[in-house]
Amino acid sequence: MAVRYGSPLKRAATFYVPLGLMVGATLFPFYWMVITSVRPDNELYNVQMNPFFTLHPTFKHFQDLFALTMFARWAWNTIFIATVSTGISLFCGLLAGYALARLEFRWAAPLGTLIFVTYLVPPTLLFIPLGDVVQTFGIGDTPWAVILTYPTFLIPFCTWLLMGYFKTIPREIEDCARIDGASRIQAMIRITFPLAVPGILSAGIFAFTLSWNEFLYALVFLSSPQQKTIPIGVFTELVRGDVFYWGPLMAGALLGSIPVALVYSFFVEHYVTALTGAVKG
Repeated sequence: MAVRYGSPLKRAATFYVPLGLMVGATLFPFYWMVITSVRPDNELYNVQMNPFFTLHPTFKHFQDLFALTMFARWAWNTIFIATVSTGISLFCGLLAGYALARLEFRWAAPLGTLIFVTYLVPPTLLFIPLGDVVQTFGIGDTPWAVILTYPTFLIPFCTWLLMGYFKTIPREIEDCARIDGASRIQAMIRITFPLAVPGILSAGIFAFTLSWNEFLYALVFLSSPQQKTIPIGVFTELVRGDVFYWGPLMAGALLGSIPVALVYSFFVEHYVTALTGAVKG
């Protein structure tokens, strides 16, 4: 966005300075992770050293992270759990969002609102009854304990977002396909779903990110080290009481945040478009 009006001083005071402060505040945690993960221990635990840069960067903390912990296994668990739970939630949200947006039945609007309200229920209230369900089915301390509980908060948001996006697609396009002989399912799959790709991508990105970063359910339902995800493994294995292994801790946090940052950087335009369409719908 170009700023063309006002004096240079006014533009700097009202746009560039606030923008610089916002960008700096946003990026500082990532810079802190990077600089902490490459600083040697003799600088890291010496309060006399400048904490904001180092002249002797090292990758020893990354080597220790893979050699002394099960980080590679945690990464695989995180990818598997996030991918499967996202697939389940996206499939259910896609069909539910289409039905609420396109099919005309009496309680469609209240049902859509009720589904979104369930997303607002705090997970701290849900994990207690879900714990009984997990124990009853005997899937505790397995990936399926979280794969089957994550959709309880992923499906409501995916349904709400896709329902709003489907409403922005003109119904007449689908009606024309049905007049030409297509069934509702054929029109849905061949006409509406391809037009809703930005919304589907946005819902998938959001669900994947929440699954990747989820902490509470994974902490409660996964206890053995070989079953943990990155957020739980890094927190429980690299923090021992009041002892923080800051180098490997920040190295694990940095490696765990890179996939999510890459996903958002590639699909940010689709994500913004879908959220805008969902709010308008």
